[in-house]
Amino acid sequence: MNWIKQLKKLRRVMRKLLIKEITKLNKKKKIYLIVNDLGFNVIEPFKQKFPNNLFNAGVSEQNMMGMSAGIASEKFQVFAYSIANFSTFRCAEQIRNDVDYHNLSVTIVSVGSGLSYGNLGYTHHAIQDYALMRSFPNMLIVSPGNNSELSSSLKFMTNNPQPYYLRIDKDETNQKINNNLQVKPGNIYKLFNGNKKKIILTTGNVQEIARRINKKNYSIYSLPIWGKKTKKITFKYLSNFSKIITIEDHLEDGGFGSWVNECLNNSRKKIKLVHKFVSDKVISKVGSKDYLMKKYGPEST
Repeated sequence: MNWIKQLKKLRRVMRKLLIKEITKLNKKKKIYLIVNDLGFNVIEPFKQKFPNNLFNAGVSEQNMMGMSAGIASEKFQVFAYSIANFSTFRCAEQIRNDVDYHNLSVTIVSVGSGLSYGNLGYTHHAIQDYALMRSFPNMLIVSPGNNSELSSSLKFMTNNPQPYYLRIDKDETNQKINNNLQVKPGNIYKLFNGNKKKIILTTGNVQEIARRINKKNYSIYSLPIWGKKTKKITFKYLSNFSKIITIEDHLEDGGFGSWVNECLNNSRKKIKLVHKFVSDKVISKVGSKDYLMKKYGPEST
């Protein structure tokens, strides 16, 4: 099976893998899962093993975030699980004031990154969430592009409690996990070995796009964990390259490419940056993720 077909399949397992991993990591019963009246075909393994550590907050995202902050204040780790836009914009005040400013161990789980819920229209498009979440001072963005990155990220997160924004796709399939991968904030990881000075840099579920557009044999890297705190770390890696193409399923303004540009602001070396992103048009069309990404996604810009 070629690289692109593998990536198309692996992006579909993330929701179930998330629940499987936090169930496995909850040996001391210190992890709580809070949902918004959804995910009931996914969360069963956690519910069956830890029924007292699961709460359904109902269709009330602000309440969910307040509950999460309260539980986390008692030295527990909380995963607040909802659809992308609902777990971010609808409760931004509670995330900022209750979770981030108090530096509490709450992971906001955002299911349906980018245009994943294209069939439900623009109310469900998560293409401005990086801009919001990366503005909070204590928040780290966790945007894994494959199952190995997700599994490794979860291990890091549970061992290093703080506010996280975990952004995953909604689809499902099977893929082997590379248990040797050790993801750390700000570090980049090579996916494809090509040109040593010119690279494509991805975050999240755009690795197959990186492979498709790589007509000049650039090296491809992934950056799964990033945020305000990690710019200096990432700068040390990126300052070695002469050209960087960033790819994301988000708008240009406030997105991953903008963040990379900020990382390199103080670089004395001239580095050419090219950003590939989702169109800033209001996407009124309804369709599958693949259809909308081809029409409005990084390959169209």
